[in-house]
Amino acid sequence: MKRRHVYLIIIAVIVAVVVLLDLPQTPSFVNSILGRQLKTTLGLDLTGGVQVLLAPQAGFPFTSANLDDAAKILQNRTNALGVAEITFQIAGGQYVLAEFPDVKNQDAVNAIIQETGLLEFVGSDTQLPPDTIIQTDNLSTASTGTPSPTETPLISNPLQTTPTGPIYHTVITGADLASVSVQSDPNNPTLGIFIRFTLKPEAAKVFEEYTTAHVGQYLMIVLDKKVFSSPRIDSGIPGGTGIIQGNFTADTANQLATVLRYGSLPVPLEIVQNRVIGPTLGQDSLNKSILAGLIGFAIASLFMIIYYRLPGVLAVLSMLVYASVTYAIFRLLSVTLTLPGITGFLLSTGGALDANILIFERMWEELRSGKNLLTSIDLGWKRAWPSIRDSNISTLVTSVILFWFGSASGASIVKGFALTLAIGIIVSLVSAIFVTRTFLDITIDFNKPSSHKIWFGA
Repeated sequence: MKRRHVYLIIIAVIVAVVVLLDLPQTPSFVNSILGRQLKTTLGLDLTGGVQVLLAPQAGFPFTSANLDDAAKILQNRTNALGVAEITFQIAGGQYVLAEFPDVKNQDAVNAIIQETGLLEFVGSDTQLPPDTIIQTDNLSTASTGTPSPTETPLISNPLQTTPTGPIYHTVITGADLASVSVQSDPNNPTLGIFIRFTLKPEAAKVFEEYTTAHVGQYLMIVLDKKVFSSPRIDSGIPGGTGIIQGNFTADTANQLATVLRYGSLPVPLEIVQNRVIGPTLGQDSLNKSILAGLIGFAIASLFMIIYYRLPGVLAVLSMLVYASVTYAIFRLLSVTLTLPGITGFLLSTGGALDANILIFERMWEELRSGKNLLTSIDLGWKRAWPSIRDSNISTLVTSVILFWFGSASGASIVKGFALTLAIGIIVSLVSAIFVTRTFLDITIDFNKPSSHKIWFGA
């Protein structure tokens, strides 16, 4: 009895939280906790957006493979999970066509696209202010790894002067990063939000040797030949682990970490054309889809209530909890809702109803055989579980295959559909097994054996 009520309290708390997350205008205290503004974003097919045509910089040699790699890196930077429905496609063999749904700030889009993402740790005997443009002895436009003596001659003095200006020595590059994460230290709030990085073993050794030999000098963090910060080397840094500090917000830190995590572009791209496009399907199609979903849910709910009676009512309540939790997860993950994504969600809703039906049918069989209600519910769950488990696992496996296919082929729409379907299936499974079961267990205490026929139809 105590366990049932504990479960009911947990469900009530979850519902209260997701209601706050699902509100059109999320309360400010929720946004402050999350560190960002929650909103529901619609896809290009429903609300329009920005379309950008990119081309390699004039005079820069490239191949179709380089262009394809650049498109994939940009795709990962902007749409790692495949839920934002941002697409980058090769057009005409020499262009990259990018589409950003429901975008208001075109300048932010341009900044993400044109950021090459070349990270360098550069030695200097003087401290340079942030945003200073410099030249380095790493002449590549992409992070190709730690410069070797044969590729980039090591300079004894970290600062050389040439007729065109000073050239600084690149110690390691972004390709030497093994991991990048955004963190904060509650025990040291003066650090604020920072980026922690770990280097690959070979680069970690180079990093330690250089910092040990240049104590008192500076190791500049340079992104796309622009100085980001110039920390002083106070001692040798072993272990290949360090942090990047700045006046970061959660968004700016995550943006930089994403660029570093997915690497630099093999081809520098420039914007050829930038224009706003209208929705291909529009608000009318969205309204019709929502109306169709509501009608379908109403018919299914009516069937469940008439046919299964009290369990049907509890199943409908469980479905409402499932829908609220799933929508909250979509908002937390910043899922862009397109018609394929909505289709994945509706498909998982069918799986949730199917699980409830299997459980109730098994429960009916036990009641009709003369067992009491508590035993019937327990046996109904146990005997329905193998079918529920197998059907949901097969659907999840299909979702994984579709997600992999979408990643390999660059089909963002397929990735989005697969992910929304997988999320919906997982939530629906928990809803049927945990929420519906708790609701049924609570009602047992309010039913007498003589009323089973009335409330349970058996």
